[in-house]
Amino acid sequence: MKRICGAGISLAVLLLAAPMLRAQDLSKYRNFSLGASLAAVSKQIDAKPADVKVVHPRPSLIEELIWWPRLSGYPAKPEAIREIHFSFYDGKLYRIYVTYDDKATEGMTTDDMVRAISARYGTPSTLDASLSISAGGLGTTEKVLGRWEDAQYSVNLLQPSSYTTFALVLFARQQNAEAEAVSIAAAKLELEDAPQREIGQKKKEADDLEASRVRNMKTFHP
Repeated sequence: MKRICGAGISLAVLLLAAPMLRAQDLSKYRNFSLGASLAAVSKQIDAKPADVKVVHPRPSLIEELIWWPRLSGYPAKPEAIREIHFSFYDGKLYRIYVTYDDKATEGMTTDDMVRAISARYGTPSTLDASLSISAGGLGTTEKVLGRWEDAQYSVNLLQPSSYTTFALVLFARQQNAEAEAVSIAAAKLELEDAPQREIGQKKKEADDLEASRVRNMKTFHP
């Protein structure tokens, strides 16, 4: 009897703990998982190869996909998300940057947002911090309004200065740090390559002009 009672208590504890464990999985946002391949995410959002933007080709490949959710169902339910920027480092998803729709968060305070996100990710950290982020090739530093983190992942609530709504940024800590280092190295390489690129661009313009000259000389009639 004691053994049965003990097993029953253990099962009850596991059942009660299960939602909490799920609520603290910081590697996921809805159906998207940090670490997923570019091909897997592209399939999820029905993206085409042409939709992928190469942010930096070297010294390591950093790519980006932008997704604008469509309304689904009947009647169509409003979607809280305006857009998501997916960032990939060597083909793996390392950061998810979610911007919420103005209408979906209209009137909501920071405390309201923290409570809503805590229902998914658990108790937030108490902090006074900022976060440097980039999306679409633009870099900004924003105040963190709430943070949920562990040794591997970080989830951050922001209110970007360029928007009137809220944003949520999830990233794998190690891969994000490596991608930031790559971005710094890429910027240095681009600066070093700038003179050679300018020479190449001028040569191309001259070649194009000469090709137009030859073509027009054959067809021009005054």
